[in-house]
Amino acid sequence: MLGLSEFIMVGILPQIARGLNISEVTVGNLVSLFAVAYAPATPIGSAFSARFPRFATHMMLVAVFLVGNILCMVAPNYPILLIARIMIALVAGTTVAVSMTYAPDVSSAANRTRFIAWVFSGFSIASVAGVPVGTWVAGTFGWRAAFALIVVLTVALMLAMVLVLPRNSHPMTIGFLPQFRLFADRRIRLGVFAVLFGAAASYVFYTYLTPILRDEIGIPQRFVSIGLMVFGAACLCSNLYSGRLANRGTGVAPLARIRPIYLMQAVLLCLLAFAKLLPVAGALLLIVLGLFMYLQNSASQVLYMDVAARAHPGSMNLAASLNSMSFNIGIALGSAVGGVVNDEFGLTWLGPFGAVFALLAALTVSGLHPTRAELGA
Repeated sequence: MLGLSEFIMVGILPQIARGLNISEVTVGNLVSLFAVAYAPATPIGSAFSARFPRFATHMMLVAVFLVGNILCMVAPNYPILLIARIMIALVAGTTVAVSMTYAPDVSSAANRTRFIAWVFSGFSIASVAGVPVGTWVAGTFGWRAAFALIVVLTVALMLAMVLVLPRNSHPMTIGFLPQFRLFADRRIRLGVFAVLFGAAASYVFYTYLTPILRDEIGIPQRFVSIGLMVFGAACLCSNLYSGRLANRGTGVAPLARIRPIYLMQAVLLCLLAFAKLLPVAGALLLIVLGLFMYLQNSASQVLYMDVAARAHPGSMNLAASLNSMSFNIGIALGSAVGGVVNDEFGLTWLGPFGAVFALLAALTVSGLHPTRAELGA
C-alpha cells in the first residue's frame, strides 16, 4: 500500500493536472516534495515511536496514511493535495521501520532475511502490478478513483492487521536524542553510505528509463509500458534474491560480501552507454540491471538490526528505518545527477555516471571488516 500510494503519482500526473487546472510541472513537484519530507521524517519518527506500544503505534501510522489518502481523494485544490502528500510521506518510512521489528515475532531466525526481503518486495510489487492497475482506474474512472482504491484497500489491510499481528511490545526507556548515538558507530555510517551510493547508481538511469527504452533501445511508445513491467518484474526478483544473499552471515558480513556485486554493476552500467548500437543486447542489459537494483536491501537491513541489537539495543526502531532513509536520499541524489547528465551529455552517459556511484558503494563496503563469528554464522 505504501508503494502504491508513493508510485501512483507518476501514472496519474496528467489527470491530476487537468482535474485541478494546474501545470504538470506543479504536480510533478509533489514527487520531489514527498522525498524531501520522507527522508528526515523516517529516522525522527522511528526514534520517537520506540517509546510507545508497537501495535498501537503501527495502527496509528496506518490510520494517518489512510486519512492522507482520503484527503488526496477529495482534495479540491493543489494546497490540500500537497498537505495530504506530505502527511503520507511523514509516516511512510516509520511504518516500514515498525514493520521490520516484527521479524523475530512472526518468523524463525532462519527465515528472518526472507521476511525482510518480502517486506521490501512490496514496493516492487506495487510498481509491477499496483501502479498499472491504479493508472488504468484513473484513466477509466478519474484520478480520484485511484485514491479511492487505495482507501478501500487500506481499510481491508487494517482489518487484517487487527486479526493477525502480534500485540507483544517492548517499548524503549532510552530518551529520544540518545538513540541517535547509533550514528556514532562506524559500521552504521558505512552501511548508510553504501545504500545511499547503491541507490544513486541505479536511479541515475532508472529515473529516465522510459526515454532510454524509447530513444536508446528503440521500443515503440505503445510497448514502453510492457518494457517497464518487465523491468519491474526483474526488480521484484532482485528484492527476493536479496534475502538469500543476506543469509550469508550476520552483522556486517552480508553487506561486506556485496562488494563484487557493486563492481559488476559498475561494469554493466558502463556497457549501457553502448545500448543504442545493439538494441537487443541493450534491452537484455536493462533487465540484468533490474536484477542488480535491490540486491543490497536485505544485507544492509541485517547490518543495521544486528549492530543495533548488539551494541545499541535502545535504537532498534531507528536502526530499522535507516535503509528507507538512505535509499531515498540515494534516489534524490541519483535523480538529480541523472537530470544534469541528461541535459548536458544526453541519455548515453547516464550509465557511466551511475557506475561512479556503484564504485563508491564498493569502496564504502570495503571498510566493513566482519568478525570470524559473523562470517561463519
